[in-house]
Amino acid sequence: MQHVERELTEFVKLCDARGKLNPKAIGYAKQPLVESNLRGNFMRKKKWNSWCIFGDEILFSATISHLDYATVCVVYFLNYETQRFYEKTVIMPFTRHVKLPENALDPCYFRSDSMTIESIHSQNATHLTVNAKEFDGEDLEAILVIRHPKDYDSLNVVVPWNRHTFQFTGKHMSLPVTGMVKIGSQNFKFDPLDSFAVLDFGRGVWPRESLRNWAMTSQRSLGKVIGLNLGGKWTDGTGMTENAFFVNGKMTKIHEDVLFHYDRQDYKRPWLIHSRFSDDVRLTFSPFFERVSANDARLVKSEIHQLFGYYNGYVRYADGKKLKITQLLGSIEENYAKW
Repeated sequence: MQHVERELTEFVKLCDARGKLNPKAIGYAKQPLVESNLRGNFMRKKKWNSWCIFGDEILFSATISHLDYATVCVVYFLNYETQRFYEKTVIMPFTRHVKLPENALDPCYFRSDSMTIESIHSQNATHLTVNAKEFDGEDLEAILVIRHPKDYDSLNVVVPWNRHTFQFTGKHMSLPVTGMVKIGSQNFKFDPLDSFAVLDFGRGVWPRESLRNWAMTSQRSLGKVIGLNLGGKWTDGTGMTENAFFVNGKMTKIHEDVLFHYDRQDYKRPWLIHSRFSDDVRLTFSPFFERVSANDARLVKSEIHQLFGYYNGYVRYADGKKLKITQLLGSIEENYAKW
């Protein structure tokens, strides 16, 4: 059996004075207790704040990322019924018009002539505003208020490859959303009873190449608000995982690695996800839409296959009881990066 990961209960800095991994930071926490004080390691530091919002009619996502030598910002939306999809990416080398803080809920922003993304946390809520010109031929505006209930847990994990390469990942799940996304004359509204946001907060020093799987969902089902976060490949062999599930804001940590089985010739075929040693995780994912994002600039290359669809199966609590997962809308992906 895989060992039980160490739980962090006090604030800790991710790095030491030389920019290497602080061994005291290795572990997981139910609150954002890790300060991502990255320094040095030029060209290898990677930072991102990525929001994904599941609404009743649409999915909306806004990401600010900084790769040390360039800022890459992405906004996309998907209409479930019509499958209208559009994605806008802005890349700027060594830009000053970006702020990505050391702590997940501190203010962050990206500003350019064609796209603005800004988030400010105040009174237990994140105020997220996005403006994008020429978004599928129209202008996009998003004004969203994302509530962070005081009693909710979050998943915060430091993954160590070694003292020189490591990652802090923070996942804030199942956050109720109000507000709107407007594209041209179309206005999509979000009801907090059925609209939930996920924040993916990443700060780390990465190896030159990486391959990652990520599965997640935040939805209301059978009277419960359920969040799932499962990762694979990139954490293998580190002794840490980013695997957990949430019920009404309370987290159950999964200490085992999780395996992803899928067809790389046809990503839209069903995926199978299960825990390595036990039967604590048994899920199928049935996609209905595939997002493909690929870039090849010789020195920098990436390819993302992100699928949207439905989870079915179960995950198991620590006491052995099963949490049934039925038709939960979510996403799953394979992400290759040479960066």
